[in-house]
Amino acid sequence: MLTLRIIYKNEAGGVSVIIPTPEAIALYSINAIAQKDVPAGKPYKIIDAADVPTDRSLRDAWTVDEADLTDGVGAMWNTFDEVQP
Repeated sequence: MLTLRIIYKNEAGGVSVIIPTPEAIALYSINAIAQKDVPAGKPYKIIDAADVPTDRSLRDAWTVDEADLTDGVGAMWNTFDEVQP
């Protein structure tokens, strides 16, 4: 079961969560997925799904300190062909 999530700070100041599909994880690393899917130049963090709040009614109130987003930065490309492993 896939338990990793990718988070980054969105333009509104909130937190966006990317949930990779099992098919993508089977073919690419979580970092390759993050580089492709996180907007260019945005820092991101890979976290366990258990760390994502489950109460969706408060999802707009969730924040993250950009200093904690230390796993990488979204790339300029948006296809896997261009992603470096």
